[in-house]
Amino acid sequence: MRRPRKSINQINVVPYIDVMLVLLVIFMVTAPLINQGEIELPSVGQALKAPLEPLQISVVAGRKTYDVKDLVTQETTSRLSLDELSALLRARQQQNPARAVVISARADVPYGDVVKLLDQLQQQGVQHVGLMAKQQPN
Repeated sequence: MRRPRKSINQINVVPYIDVMLVLLVIFMVTAPLINQGEIELPSVGQALKAPLEPLQISVVAGRKTYDVKDLVTQETTSRLSLDELSALLRARQQQNPARAVVISARADVPYGDVVKLLDQLQQQGVQHVGLMAKQQPN
């Protein structure tokens, strides 16, 4: 009588280990032969300049005047009308057109007052405008 065939439940991993060791030897031999590449970084003609501190314009509720603080020279000009503010901004933008302007307004300032100031800044050609905000405590 014939014996019934028995299924094999195990995998012979010895050939896989042999292949892995051959690959390991190949990589160990070829790794030192690979040339290390050098990165050639481009150079610039001038060093980058740090941006100037912005002009800070404060808007106060109920007043038709503005306070301007130059954060570079710490010079403060108070109670400027919109026309005086326009003249000051025009002069500062001619000195440095890339200088930013930051608007500081309390929460009780009407939205229309801030929009009017933004419109005036756009008319004067100010390219970089930001709104100052205070982080709320956790």
